Amino acid sequence: MKRRTAHALFAAAAIGCGAIALYQGARLHQATRINTAIAHAQDLSAFDETVAEARFARALAWSKEGNFEAALQAYKGLSQSEDAALSLGALYNIGNLQLRAALKHGPDAAFRSLPLIELAKQSYRDLLRRDPQDWDARYNLERALRLAPEADDPIAEEDPPEQEDRVMSTLPGTRLELP
Repeated sequence: MKRRTAHALFAAAAIGCGAIALYQGARLHQATRINTAIAHAQDLSAFDETVAEARFARALAWSKEGNFEAALQAYKGLSQSEDAALSLGALYNIGNLQLRAALKHGPDAAFRSLPLIELAKQSYRDLLRRDPQDWDARYNLERALRLAPEADDPIAEEDPPEQEDRVMSTLPGTRLELP
């Protein structure tokens, strides 16, 4: 009886280890496929459009080349991805692209590129809504806010009503009015 139990436990352990090995093999195959697609992101003949990471690598290469529109369209498509890390990275890079385009002619000319700065701020805010702990996005949002500060509340812009100067008497027997 003990021998059968030991053999059954060994068989269960062997099956479990085999399942883990198959799972790890499938992950290795997927990682190899992704790495190959990323390596061939610029080669149009070997580019695998189904691999989101390869599209991200291609968009990154386009942004480094200065192809703003193509990179922006690729990142916008990736920002709707089901992969959270890829989506967050795409939102961050969209904001960076727009901020770089706004600052292309220097920070003094940033007022001419105000729409791009506003779009960058919106992208960083979308990212921070999903991941409030992203410090890089917080820093870049703060930088964009320095370039184009938010408009103050219209209520806060109004002057507060002036209060009348009242002199209160400290003489005993005088009546104090309410303010």
